[in-house]
Amino acid sequence: MFAPHQQNNGSLFLPIKWNDDTFLPFNWSFVSFVYDEAKISQPPTSFDDLANMKNAKIVIQDPRSSISGLALVLWVKEIYGDKAKEYWSKLAPNIVTVTKGWSEAYGLFTSGEAEIVLSFNTSPAYHISVENDQTKKAAIFEEGHYAYFELVGKLRQSNQPELADKFMQFVLSNEFQSLIPFTNWSYPAAQDRSEWPEVFSKLPFPEKAYFLSEDKANEMRKKAIEEWRAALSQ
Repeated sequence: MFAPHQQNNGSLFLPIKWNDDTFLPFNWSFVSFVYDEAKISQPPTSFDDLANMKNAKIVIQDPRSSISGLALVLWVKEIYGDKAKEYWSKLAPNIVTVTKGWSEAYGLFTSGEAEIVLSFNTSPAYHISVENDQTKKAAIFEEGHYAYFELVGKLRQSNQPELADKFMQFVLSNEFQSLIPFTNWSYPAAQDRSEWPEVFSKLPFPEKAYFLSEDKANEMRKKAIEEWRAALSQ
């Protein structure tokens, strides 16, 4: 269905090495739990901290309908392995609801119905830049964070392949990449950290990045979701 993108992966600045010659990332961020500093005085610094918080109101997304929700269950599975279901059972009492998508979850957070929401480490940049609100923070976990990429690809059956190639080149151009931070509230994939706007370069940054290959993610997906579902339905 998709043709090779034929772009230089070496022009990308990512937390992992990108070897995919079919899909090209144009922006990225780290999946993170965002909290309200006005309500959470001691933010979690690990998954265990998150589960051990008393009466925390956490909202997450359903991995069966949300990419960020799927990233979370794969992240937990990668860290906890065979003990992933046990971890979900510990975290479950703090999860007040599971939404179909990110927008619903983040809306519950910003309306004050949740204190912590599954989102991205770049989300606070919006609150800082647009609302002058410094109270929304991303909790950085010592285990590391799952990297989240948005991708573009070229259809093999395209009747305008040259135009598609030009678009792929444009996606990596400085003109396009410079629009990413303040429109998609993510890191630009083809700009070095030194080129990011200050509000983004100053955001807390995990020391370790997780990302699963398509084959490994497909292999883990069904079991990771089932463990999540079973634990939360108890």
